[in-house]
Amino acid sequence: MEKIYIKSMVCQRCIYAVEQQLNALGITPLNVQLGEVTIEQPLTRDQESVLKANLAAIGFEVLDDEKQKLIERIKTIVIEKVHYQEGDEKLKFSAMLSQQLNKDYSYLSNLFSEVEGITIEKFIIEQKIERVKELLIYDELNLSEIAFKTGYSSVAHLSAQFKKITGLTPSAFKQMGIRSRKSLDKI
Repeated sequence: MEKIYIKSMVCQRCIYAVEQQLNALGITPLNVQLGEVTIEQPLTRDQESVLKANLAAIGFEVLDDEKQKLIERIKTIVIEKVHYQEGDEKLKFSAMLSQQLNKDYSYLSNLFSEVEGITIEKFIIEQKIERVKELLIYDELNLSEIAFKTGYSSVAHLSAQFKKITGLTPSAFKQMGIRSRKSLDKI
């Protein structure tokens, strides 16, 4: 088995697009998830070259560098947790990342900051604020429910972080009818 790490996979459509590219090359993946593909046999040089070019054409990048692979796995874990799982449990991201990646958190944190230019904590906050924006736009939950769903300890904490990142309170954002959100791979 071989794993291929792919940068900028942030949603189910990304998984589908990558699966389509693999199938077009006659490669049946064993598993495709955000940022990672598992295949049974290693790619030939020709397959690897074509796959890299085809994925690049649709906005993805096959990662070769071990540090970049680790950074992408950190991002994938954070995105999955923030956007696709309920946030009501009080799990610390530092413990979760260390456990899932089998690395010391200080190493992960230093590497992430060095490569990305922001801390893991800031990346997590930015992801959470984008999730809050999404939930505000949907207008199905009140602020207390959004705070609970996104793992904030209180509405006040959520509001303070939201204002710090966006310059607006969640209520002002909602009242203004702002629909602009950042693409998850641009955060």
